[in-house]
Amino acid sequence: MNILILGDIMGPSGRQVIVEKLPEIIRKKKIEFVVVNGENAADPGVGITKENSDDFFKAGADVITTGNHVWDQKETMEFINFEKRLLRPSNLFKGAPGNGFGIFRGKKNMKIAVINLMGNVFMKKCDDVFESAKQFVEKVKLKKDADFIIVDIHGEITSEKMAIGHFFDGKATMVVGTHTHVPTSDYRIMTEGTAYQTDIGMCGDYNSVIGMNKENSLKFFLKDPSAKKHYPALGEGTISGLMVIADDKTGLASRIEPIILGKHLENRI
Repeated sequence: MNILILGDIMGPSGRQVIVEKLPEIIRKKKIEFVVVNGENAADPGVGITKENSDDFFKAGADVITTGNHVWDQKETMEFINFEKRLLRPSNLFKGAPGNGFGIFRGKKNMKIAVINLMGNVFMKKCDDVFESAKQFVEKVKLKKDADFIIVDIHGEITSEKMAIGHFFDGKATMVVGTHTHVPTSDYRIMTEGTAYQTDIGMCGDYNSVIGMNKENSLKFFLKDPSAKKHYPALGEGTISGLMVIADDKTGLASRIEPIILGKHLENRI
């Protein structure tokens, strides 16, 4: 199975590039299942709305993951209870609306489990991410409960995300990091067969400061009193993510390809 997961969709530029280019990528690469992280999709670059979600599903996304900005649009706390394809971090506070993981049907009627986790270091307070990961692997077994397992670890620091990757090695099809908006070059298949990348980057305008207007961001760093509240850069967007070719028999990764398409970064597709 060909699985694609895309990094944080950032503001208008990210939304536009997903709508315009995701269908083309799906056709060209024969993608059979798509996960996107949508937690920065809404204006002003934080949260996600129902309209955003609907647009991404129409463009070809099968599941949307999120992170620390999941509740930044008030409407999300309501519609997430009805839209099962939209996930919030599994280790959020007890009783949080929505679901942190789900099992979905892909092409060939195969079962694909997706879990959204959030790191503990330098992030909003949430339950222990490793304890939550342990509970998940005890409940959902690869090739028993699901044909493929996808893990989005939304976190700030590389060591925590790498440790999650090693924890899931051999137990999941792929583990990818989101949140920092910068694609790392450590994409690989780990020793037990799980695809891994510390951060798959963002879908948005890279002529920016992690998706935000660069001039205004510089004013913040320079303590310029004329700085405004952060707002997204509005230039041409770039899609960034990882494609995994997974073995239907084992559920593990056979081959991986970084997917980068757009302006400012070297294209890889």
